[in-house]
Amino acid sequence: MNDFLFLVLPYVCLTSFVIGHVWRYRYDKFGWTTRSSQIYENRLLTWAGPLFHFGILGVLAGHVMGLVLPQSWTHAVGISEGAYHAVAVVLGTLAGIATVVGLVLLVYRRRTTPSVFRATTPTDKAMYLLLGLVVALGIVNTIGVQLFGLGGYGSSGYNYRETVAVWFRGIFWFQPDPELMAEAPWSFRLHAVAAFALLAVWPFTRLVHVLSAPIGYLWRPYVVYRTREPVGAARPARRGWEGVGD
Repeated sequence: MNDFLFLVLPYVCLTSFVIGHVWRYRYDKFGWTTRSSQIYENRLLTWAGPLFHFGILGVLAGHVMGLVLPQSWTHAVGISEGAYHAVAVVLGTLAGIATVVGLVLLVYRRRTTPSVFRATTPTDKAMYLLLGLVVALGIVNTIGVQLFGLGGYGSSGYNYRETVAVWFRGIFWFQPDPELMAEAPWSFRLHAVAAFALLAVWPFTRLVHVLSAPIGYLWRPYVVYRTREPVGAARPARRGWEGVGD
């Protein structure tokens, strides 16, 4: 089971992530959207959206620092393990709390606003459940294990950069060592499995908008609006904005 979860499953999920995005872009371009519901309710969204998005960006930055950058690199620039652990726990806790609060508000808004709830698809519900599980397990790891030492790791927490991070980088070098994950706490292992499962379903949910950027708006031409009948204006048109035929 350990070999399947940490040797086979990551590649299955990453294959679904890549091929799923290609398929979605080719056959469902008009569905490549966030399915925004701001028109239905904006008061809660004004707080929930920024909290969740800025929080998740902080979480992502922390994962890049902890999983992608080798421990030897931070040591080489003079950052001790104790200093790294302290900064990671403090910033990770703040980002995690913002993410949780934002996600809870988003789910509450979607469930209690009838118009928003009616626009919620089954894939949206599955995505929120899986995303919530990933975030919850991340909080257990950051606050429970790293901050309060749950699992018997003490105040220094668990040094995942010697096991989980090495295994994670090995996936992209096609040399993952599943035995490294066998040494990790159960919450770290479950967090990794849930995260890869989320990547597998990602292309088939509204999360595809993460890979989109409105770059085309920088050079797209102005949209010209015309009316069928002449309509008078309250004040003269500015230079360059005269109506057609003026």
